[in-house]
Amino acid sequence: MNHDLVRRFLLDGTAVRGEIVSLDDCWRQIASRHDLPPVALSTLGELSAAAVLLSATLKFDGSLIMQIHGDGPIALMVVECRSDGRLRATVKEREGTSIPADAQLGELVNRQGRGRFAVTLDPRVRNENRQPWQGIVPFEGDSVAEVLEHYMQRSEQLPTRLWLAAGPERASGLLLQQLPTEGGRDIPADPDAWNRMETLANTLERSELLQHPPAELLKRLFWDEPLRGFDARPVHFGCGCSRAKVAGMLKMLGTAEVEDILSERDPVEVRCDFCNQAYQFDPVDCAALFRDTVTGDHPASRH
Repeated sequence: MNHDLVRRFLLDGTAVRGEIVSLDDCWRQIASRHDLPPVALSTLGELSAAAVLLSATLKFDGSLIMQIHGDGPIALMVVECRSDGRLRATVKEREGTSIPADAQLGELVNRQGRGRFAVTLDPRVRNENRQPWQGIVPFEGDSVAEVLEHYMQRSEQLPTRLWLAAGPERASGLLLQQLPTEGGRDIPADPDAWNRMETLANTLERSELLQHPPAELLKRLFWDEPLRGFDARPVHFGCGCSRAKVAGMLKMLGTAEVEDILSERDPVEVRCDFCNQAYQFDPVDCAALFRDTVTGDHPASRH
């Protein structure tokens, strides 16, 4: 059974909606590509689940990219979730540092208070009306969930709560959001709905998120609430890297720079930070790149 799913639900008669996600095989594929201590891997998993949850709340054709810029042992965390369900993630550790096994999130990325959190929306098709948008806020919070909640309060100004968990085998999350009332109504049909749903969700344990599929979790938490669920949407690991994109990057470096690299190491090897795929270009390949720049041909596709 595929548990790599995100599902939307509404509390009927109220302005409360939610999203719930479980990443199994998708998360294991991401985790297997990064040699990280458990605390850092857990943080990346929570950020991955959060990206899927936030992406699911948007009507957007393109990529949602979450970034944590750190001043501690972790210099950068990036998660990209595309509207077609593809997910990928990576981490860059700061050279000359180590990650303590018992480190908290602040110690990893906000040691001196200079950490930043960013969300970028990159449309699949760009034109004068569709350009990338980015929101950047200071790093506030002791968990990925708290950081996202602060961000949502600043940017969307909608009460939003998240519950996230990640381990070696699964990354999961729950999002609740209070929407503006419609039609000029100041009071929703069930004015206590938000507080009640938030209170129930606060009983959720990390172990429950990691053990139970989404449908079962919703039943356990909100068994006495009139929830209306929508069709689940699949999520899968997918990386957009390619030999052609790496070739384009090498062309941008120029002939002299590539020849300098070749003089130090032959072949030139470029490894994708997200999926760890290696692309190699020997002297013949590199010469063909710049010959193709003149003739307009495209290099053969191979790893």
